[in-house]
Amino acid sequence: MAITAQMVKELREKTGAGMMDCKKALTETDGNMEAAVDYLREKGIAKAAKKADRIAAEGLTSVIVDGDKAIILEVNSETDFVAKNENFKSLISELGNHLLATEPASVEDALASDYNGTTVNDYINSAIAKIGEKITLRRFEILKKGENAAFGAYLHMGGRIGVLSVVEGTTDEEVAKDVAMHVAAVNPKYISRDEVSEEEVSRERKVLTEQALNEGKPENIVAKMVEGRLGKYFEDICLNDQSFIKDPDQKVGKYVASKGATVKAFVRFEVGEGLEKREDNFAEEVMSQVKK
Repeated sequence: MAITAQMVKELREKTGAGMMDCKKALTETDGNMEAAVDYLREKGIAKAAKKADRIAAEGLTSVIVDGDKAIILEVNSETDFVAKNENFKSLISELGNHLLATEPASVEDALASDYNGTTVNDYINSAIAKIGEKITLRRFEILKKGENAAFGAYLHMGGRIGVLSVVEGTTDEEVAKDVAMHVAAVNPKYISRDEVSEEEVSRERKVLTEQALNEGKPENIVAKMVEGRLGKYFEDICLNDQSFIKDPDQKVGKYVASKGATVKAFVRFEVGEGLEKREDNFAEEVMSQVKK
């Protein structure tokens, strides 16, 4: 039976599922609308779609290391309660292992990738149907290392913050973990000053110069003051320039160098950063349910 655009539109309105999912459901059921609805419900897609406009800004991060490659990922849920659910934790672990094995280039590629005969997107939808909340694979990053290097994995507050670091020049994972722990606590933007763009440095220098002049400082000492304050700015944003949290008397760069190593990379994910948070009034929510 030919599947028309009108049929797809009708099924979308009935279920809230995506256009391609609706077309597939109608094709699989030979155009039978009721059977197509059941098909989408069985796949968890209809139920998942109804939750699509909800805000998922809770969840967990996870870090998985496998030989010379490792992944850090963030999976979001709507509530912290679900984030503590063992099924949710299992989902993150399964997704992480799959992504680490297949190395997709983006979240879109990851969702479309094959997972045990279905897609990752459909697999997540089936989990939504079981768990009962919107769940999203928000982001992931895969890092690789050479032989004389180590990964550092650190999860703070059970995964509210996750960090994956790579140090070169040593295979001591404790050194790499120390770096990851520091990154979790202090949240630097860069490894070293070399990574800060000239544009950013110039902008900061201009701001600091105006601040000094507005403070009434003599012009002949302003430049020297600005360079001193610029050094403090680098300490705020550059990992190597920061006081090491486990030993504030030395900089992170010096600590790592004392182990014969350098920091090659780090990735820090904090759950929900940059996402709109739910601000439900619990009493109002309860009353709204009572009135239904």
